[in-house]
Amino acid sequence: MTIRIVVAGTDTDIGKTIFSAALTNALDGYYWKPVQAGLEGETDSDVAARLTELAEARILPEVYRLKTPASPHFAAEIDGIDIDSKQLTPFGLPTPLVIETAGGLMVPLTRRLLQIDLLAQWRLPVILCASTRLGTINHSLLSIEALKRRAIPILGVAFIGDANPDSERTIAAFGGIRRLGRLPRLACLDAESLRQAFDDNFSVGDLLDIGAVGP
Repeated sequence: MTIRIVVAGTDTDIGKTIFSAALTNALDGYYWKPVQAGLEGETDSDVAARLTELAEARILPEVYRLKTPASPHFAAEIDGIDIDSKQLTPFGLPTPLVIETAGGLMVPLTRRLLQIDLLAQWRLPVILCASTRLGTINHSLLSIEALKRRAIPILGVAFIGDANPDSERTIAAFGGIRRLGRLPRLACLDAESLRQAFDDNFSVGDLLDIGAVGP
């Protein structure tokens, strides 16, 4: 069975690129970010390449590279580009594929298509990344509800940041999904420290337990 996992976030700038890189490395797989909005400095694919120990070919090229750091639908309009969802079909590969979404679930890709609508078309299992900062309970439960309403399978929630046991437990309980682990803040963020932190806090077997997935 081809393993394809979507890494989505409850919001932007919560660390899902870092988590995606760690997951790709742990699975010895491929990383793919279909839509990148904002090209100044390191892109998310650049970060994933830097934080993995994988060959350059394992970082698949984006389908759409948009210059403006904004919602994809707006960035595409500024660039004069029409995003075609048919071009965003996940690859079938012999090794695992980790797909990172752009921003949060409700980010528009076009004026008629939300990112979560694309995930509903794919029907691939999702790992929801959530920060542990204030406000995470609300953002996380809304995201979980949106995924469940569209019958999108959820592998579980991966927390990112400092420990917040009550919020983590509350989200898992009210959301009815598994807490997969928590990736802590790293004083020195490089490929080796990220690999060790991921190994210390996550079980690859749990991440791939498709039988535990629920809509």
